[in-house]
Amino acid sequence: MRRLRSQAGYTLIELLVSMTMGVIVLGAVGSLVVSAMRHQPQISKRAQDVTTARWVLERLTREIRNGIRVDKATASSVSFETYVRHATCGGTTFLAASSASIKCEVTYTCTTTYCSRVEAAPGVYTGKATRIFEGIDSSSVFAYTPNAEDATFIEVTLHMPNAGGHVPLTVSDGASLRNATLTY
Repeated sequence: MRRLRSQAGYTLIELLVSMTMGVIVLGAVGSLVVSAMRHQPQISKRAQDVTTARWVLERLTREIRNGIRVDKATASSVSFETYVRHATCGGTTFLAASSASIKCEVTYTCTTTYCSRVEAAPGVYTGKATRIFEGIDSSSVFAYTPNAEDATFIEVTLHMPNAGGHVPLTVSDGASLRNATLTY
């Protein structure tokens, strides 16, 4: 009798309770993994959209900073004279590092779904449009300070819809025309 009392172990009820708790915990972990796997493509797409929007804003603000003057300005479009590193306006051949940039007219136009860019000779607002960004839900992208006619600062705001139905993502930035001739 003494020998049986000194042996340690678990009772059948303790084993059943611990096994039940283990199954519940594993079920919860499995549910989380399945949910994460199901939502991962949406999360990756959203992250890609944010990265692309940030890249587009960086490109826009870089060109705006090199701008000389704003020629046409609306909430959905902006045309400005700026310096570019192409051999010809609208061309694809880049200039050598030792060559000076050339003046061109750059026009950004946004619709309710995408933004495009046109590069042409100064004073020309048409040409081959290149889509630079898709996935926005508002054409009101540009705002101007002090106003559209005398703009020295351009704010760019990209509104992207949220597939989850929550608040849309907004990415915003702006830049002053560094090379503009300011008059007082």
